[in-house]
Amino acid sequence: MKESRPNESMMQNEEIIAKNRNGMAVLLLNIILIILAVLCLIRGIVIVNSRSNDVIGILMIIGGALYSSIIGPVIFIGLKVLKPNEALVLTLFGKYYGTLKGPGFFFVNPFVAAVNPAAVSPVSTGSIVDEKAATAAMVSKVTTQTGNFGTYLNKKISLKNMTLNNDKQKINDRLGNPVIVGVVVIWRVANTAKAVFNVDNYKEFLSIQCDSAIRNIVRLYPYDTALEDENEISLRGSSREVAERIKQELQSKVDIAGLEIIEANITHLAYAPEIASAMLQRQQATAIIDARQKIVEGAVGMVEMALAKLSENKVVELDEERKAAMVSNLLVVLCGNRDAQPIVNSGSLY
Repeated sequence: MKESRPNESMMQNEEIIAKNRNGMAVLLLNIILIILAVLCLIRGIVIVNSRSNDVIGILMIIGGALYSSIIGPVIFIGLKVLKPNEALVLTLFGKYYGTLKGPGFFFVNPFVAAVNPAAVSPVSTGSIVDEKAATAAMVSKVTTQTGNFGTYLNKKISLKNMTLNNDKQKINDRLGNPVIVGVVVIWRVANTAKAVFNVDNYKEFLSIQCDSAIRNIVRLYPYDTALEDENEISLRGSSREVAERIKQELQSKVDIAGLEIIEANITHLAYAPEIASAMLQRQQATAIIDARQKIVEGAVGMVEMALAKLSENKVVELDEERKAAMVSNLLVVLCGNRDAQPIVNSGSLY
């Protein structure tokens, strides 16, 4: 027997616009019909009591009671209000019915149900989720949406640009050095059908895939490069290029969830605490060596210039021994860490 595996055709990839009507027109019409149904009910009771036509009276009572108590309230359930950059994913008896988008007042099939798994699930941010804190946050979110008709969960999906700020992660770079990296991601929902039906919770899915993408990219580059390898990409020197690679990697992973990664930026980059002091000493030593190299190159050039000027202007004739002494004195003065303390010779050189 062949093992059945989920394929791309089994996933919801197409976003359908839900059939809808003008909500205000339906609201006014339904209110008028409910009033007429109540009047019909009253008229039916009067007819039955007067015994003029019992059949018509009973039918008017049944029709008026049925519409005013059942049909009318059910129609009110189909009224939906959406604000800018909000959407509702609707299902009808378990099947995808369509997505309602755009600000306005709409009327849809009263039997459809809104679906948004991310509205009731806590989202992890790269670390273990505190269940008590997540539960308290969810309860707070629910209670803030308490209206005259009781407490309800908000099933609307936000289409706004949102920010994901994952916890800082310890990752080994290409040289094996542990570094701490923090990344902030700007994202939005591009396909509501994929976001709701292809993954269990698109927010948590994004958070986990963000951790994976950061690890996959950071381990490809060293934290820093030597001066002779200035063209090599490093985490510290080429943060913009590295962030672009993280964005591309993350986008390829969340396409299945209908999400669009707008921007990814590195917000924190540092060596791990256990090697930070050693790496700081190495950077300091490298900086001192580079500085000394520049000082020596400059000092040698100044000594050459001084000897050339003395010889050119015939200020003094120096033999090789005196030139060596002068070069030694000039290098000591020019390369020393402290100001030179000159000694005035009032006699001859010998």
